[in-house]
Amino acid sequence: MTGSGFIGRSRALSIAFGVLAFLPAFLSSDIVRAGEWRVTPIRLDLGRDARSGAVTVINESDERLQFQMKAFEWTQDVEGKDRYEETDDILFFPRIMIFDKKGEKILRAGVKGPSGAKEKTYRLFVEEIPEPKKAEGARVAIAIRFGLPIFVKPAKEDLRGEVAGIPMAGGAVSAMVRNTGNVHFVVRKVILNWRDGNGKSVFSKELDGWYLLAGAERAYPAELPAGLCGEVARVDVEVRTETVSFTGNLVADPAMCTTK
Repeated sequence: MTGSGFIGRSRALSIAFGVLAFLPAFLSSDIVRAGEWRVTPIRLDLGRDARSGAVTVINESDERLQFQMKAFEWTQDVEGKDRYEETDDILFFPRIMIFDKKGEKILRAGVKGPSGAKEKTYRLFVEEIPEPKKAEGARVAIAIRFGLPIFVKPAKEDLRGEVAGIPMAGGAVSAMVRNTGNVHFVVRKVILNWRDGNGKSVFSKELDGWYLLAGAERAYPAELPAGLCGEVARVDVEVRTETVSFTGNLVADPAMCTTK
C-alpha cells in the first residue's frame, strides 16, 4: 500500500506438465506480468454522516483485466488475529468489473442499518481474475487481491488503549496491548525498554504493529539477550498509535530471570 492507493501486480505462471495437482513440483521459471492496477483511496470511513462512499479501481496496463468483489465482516480473535466472515451488511456495486484496456471505474459501497455503540469493521475485497495467456502447455494465474478496510463509526467515539500486562520469564517479556475504546487504532510502534536500578537502559527493542480493533488485544513478545537479565530492575513499554500514545511498566523480580 502507498499513500495514494493500493497497487496490485498479477502474474501468470507457466506449468510445464499442465497438471494442477503437481503445481509445486513443476512450476517453470517463465513468469509473465499479466496486469497492473491500483485502488484509491485505501479505506472508507462511514457513519451517521456518511452512509456510503466510493473508491476508484484503476487499470494501468494495456491488458484486459477482470475483478470480482466480496464483502466480509472483520473481527479479531482472543490473540488479536484477523478473522473474516462473508456478510451482506455491506451493499456494493458493481460486483464484477471488466477493463478492456487502461482506464478507471468507480466502486461504490454503503452500510446497512444504523451506527451502534461500537465501531463496525469490514473489508471489501477487490480480487483480480487473471486471464492466462495462450502458450504451449497449461498456464495457471495467481490472483492478487486487496482488502479495502471499511470502518463504520459509532455515534460517539471513545479512543482508548492500555498496556494490560507485561509478564516476564527468563528475561523475555510479552507486552499485552489492549484496545479499551469503541473504535480501532493502528499500533505504529511498541517500544520495550529494560532498565537497571538507576533507570539506565540495559536493552531496548521496537516492534511494528497493526490494526487493533475495538475490544481486541494482542501480545508483543521480545527476548532480552542472555546475560543481561540480572541487571534489570524495571521494564517500560510505550505504545505509539496513529493518534495517541500510552505506557505501562513492570517492576522486575530476580525470579523472573530464571523462570521460563
